[in-house]
Amino acid sequence: MSRTLIVATHNAHKTGEIAAMLAGCFGEVVDLTAFPDLEPPEESGATFEANARIKALAASEAMPDAFVLADDSGIEVDALGGAPGVFSARYAGEAATDAANREKLLADLAAAGARGKARTARFRCVLVVARDREVIALFDGAVEGVVANEARGDGGFGYDPVFIPEGYCETFGQLPPATKHALSHRGRALEKLKAWLEKSGDPA
Repeated sequence: MSRTLIVATHNAHKTGEIAAMLAGCFGEVVDLTAFPDLEPPEESGATFEANARIKALAASEAMPDAFVLADDSGIEVDALGGAPGVFSARYAGEAATDAANREKLLADLAAAGARGKARTARFRCVLVVARDREVIALFDGAVEGVVANEARGDGGFGYDPVFIPEGYCETFGQLPPATKHALSHRGRALEKLKAWLEKSGDPA
C-alpha cells in the first residue's frame, strides 16, 4: 500500500498502537506532530463519536486530499456514574499526565467505597475516517473489565496499568502488546476498519 494515513492526534503512544495494528494497510502512518502549524480543535462533544468527528473533520478541512483517522476513547467507571468518559485524557486537569489521571481515578474510587466487583468499567473507542472534508466511515469497539486497586505494569499508556480486562488477572499494562491489541477497545474498532479497507479496496 502506498497511501498515507494521517492520525488526528499528537499522542505518540496512540499513533504507535494504530500503526502497529494497521501494519500492511498503509505505506506510512503519521500524526499531527508532522504538521506543527495545524491547531488542534476544541473537543467540545458530549460523546466519543462527537469528539472523533470534530477531530477528523478539522484535520480533513486542513488537508482535504488526505486519508484522515481520528480516535476518541476513554474509560467509563460504573461506580463513578460513567466518569471519566470523554474527559479521560484530562480527568485530573487540562495538562494532566497519565499518572495524575490514574491517581485521581483510584482516589475517587476509594472515596466512593468501591471494592472488588463494584469497580466494573469499560474502555470505549470510536474511530472516524474522513476525506475531502466529509466523514466516510465510523467504527467502534469496547472491552469490559474492572479497575485494579493500584497501577501495575509498565506497558501501554493512559489507564492501561489500572484496567484488568474481563477474563484476565493482569492489567493492560502487564499483558503483552499482542494480547492487549487483540482484546482492546481500539483493537476491536481497528479490526472493523481493516475489514472495511479490505472490502472497499483502496479508498484513498
